[in-house]
Amino acid sequence: MAQYSRIEVALKMKEVGMIPVFFHSDIEVCKEIVKACYKGGARVFEFVNRGDFAHEVFAELIKWTAKECPEMILGVGSIIDAGTTSLYIQLGANFIVSPILNAEMAKVCNRRKIAWSPGCGSLTEISYAEELGAEVVKIFPGEQVGGPEFVKAVKGPFSWSSIMPTGGVKPEVGNLTEWFNAGVHCVGMGSQLMVKNADGSFNYEAIEATTANAISIIKEIRK
Repeated sequence: MAQYSRIEVALKMKEVGMIPVFFHSDIEVCKEIVKACYKGGARVFEFVNRGDFAHEVFAELIKWTAKECPEMILGVGSIIDAGTTSLYIQLGANFIVSPILNAEMAKVCNRRKIAWSPGCGSLTEISYAEELGAEVVKIFPGEQVGGPEFVKAVKGPFSWSSIMPTGGVKPEVGNLTEWFNAGVHCVGMGSQLMVKNADGSFNYEAIEATTANAISIIKEIRK
């Protein structure tokens, strides 16, 4: 069962401003990534449902996170149907993120008051998602949908919308300034955040530092 309500999740998303997005089939790598992001200041983390037995990795990861990173709100992304939504809710997911808008997923999440962020690419989809109960909508792929200019345009007639772009977000002053000045609620960040060594292994210290720097930039922008 989720530890956090959908309102708590939405508020924490906004407070921190940045959500790491990650998947790896090795549970130990996942633990180190979550720990690095947590030490860097992240408090919401999206585990991506990708690859065989991803739900088994998540099941172990969320139990470990509750003990080792107790303030981290762990949820799952890349969910596209109601059945998989139910599976991850049963495993304790605190929020569900999808690259698409699926009304059946909304029903499952709303019954349990679980935060649900569907992927949208138009005003019509954003409006429908909000009608279905989405507090924070995802635009994906953020850069291809229209980037910060798309968000800015949406916020004109839809000033109340809370938007989270994923795709095209970088841990850089210029990029983050464009997104947050456009009016995003928060941003999702994947490969741009996950720094690797020359041999292809993850550099956990660099990931912690990059996470901390990105969150610091966002705080400065919001002042």
